[in-house]
Amino acid sequence: MPTASLTEYLFFSGLLFAIGLSGVIIRRNIIVIFMCLELMLAAASLTLVAFTRANTGDTNLPDYDGQMLVFFIITVAAAEVAVGLAIIVALYRARKTTSTDDLTALKN
Repeated sequence: MPTASLTEYLFFSGLLFAIGLSGVIIRRNIIVIFMCLELMLAAASLTLVAFTRANTGDTNLPDYDGQMLVFFIITVAAAEVAVGLAIIVALYRARKTTSTDDLTALKN
């Protein structure tokens, strides 16, 4: 069974990041924007794991530093989701909308 090369992993990660970035720029729903930000974070984690897998060094054993960093990223992302969803729920309760066009605090 053939394995994917580093280029294929990086292409897929770049594609995921581009989809997430376009979702952040184009969409107006704050929940969809939040999901696209998480998609971009997953793409960055995939890049770290791909580089870790490709970097074998002199011993032909993989270097697990990037994979350990991904565990910390996942932990921070879980906390970010909890806080982010709490903020979104509070905004929805106060303004009765999740559209970013309606959530302008500086307008009268």
